[in-house]
Amino acid sequence: MKRCAFLTLANPGDFVIDDELAYEPLHALGWDVEAVPWREPDPAWGAFDAIVIRSPWDYQNDPDAFIEVLSEIERAGVPLYNRLALVQWNLRKTYLRALKARGVPIVPTLWRDRLMPGDLPGLLDALGTANAVVKPQVGANADGAFRLVRREVRERASEIEAFYNDRALMAQPFVHAVVEEGEFSLFYFNGAHSHTILKTPAAGDFRVQEEHGGRIQPVRADEPLRAAGGAALRALGEAPLYARADFVRSNDGAAFWLMELELIDPSLYLRTDANASQRFAEALNERVEASRRHTM
Repeated sequence: MKRCAFLTLANPGDFVIDDELAYEPLHALGWDVEAVPWREPDPAWGAFDAIVIRSPWDYQNDPDAFIEVLSEIERAGVPLYNRLALVQWNLRKTYLRALKARGVPIVPTLWRDRLMPGDLPGLLDALGTANAVVKPQVGANADGAFRLVRREVRERASEIEAFYNDRALMAQPFVHAVVEEGEFSLFYFNGAHSHTILKTPAAGDFRVQEEHGGRIQPVRADEPLRAAGGAALRALGEAPLYARADFVRSNDGAAFWLMELELIDPSLYLRTDANASQRFAEALNERVEASRRHTM
């Protein structure tokens, strides 16, 4: 049997992880799979035939250490999915600027290296809105995301400016469709669309993640949404093993805005589609076999 490691985190806590649903179909294709924390001391990476980044959902606390682990895997000569260069490109949300330059509509965004005392009101002025979201350029699970309303700027300024005193941020107008309709996630394996879900936040919240009370439901993507997802993936210039494209309807309702193109460790929500686990297993097996043929 071939051996595959799914990189995860040591303490899953309240995170919802369903990657084990891929174990059985992978086993049927000749794979033994085990979840390995990315901070595992002295791991024998070379003993694996493939390593897949799945749920290391604390990497944003020490991204440099995370990249060094992936570099060790690459030096060991083990196929890594997604590949290191793609992870490095996707690590900072500034990748959205590159996709925008390639014609992909994104939420209007201001980029800042940090916030100094007194900077927060100017962000709202520059965005031309009284309702905004501020979040880190390196982050996950909505950690460090703040929804800001102009009337609350004075009372929340010190908290938010202190949080971003030493970290880069992005500021965006609040997208009303997040709470009125939800956020769509389209999943791709080896460039082919697999399934789609709709994520809606809990009442009174704007975060769609399950860990924050968000609700998840499978949906069928209509043609405009499928077209938006396909365009975003083509703009990437390659077909990674897995990708999740998150979209919201624009504030004017005329288009879909790309919120994220997740290429590092997106939850794949395999449980929301009866055939998603099989499709993922086949995609991984096909990718590894193709890599072997290429190196022969």
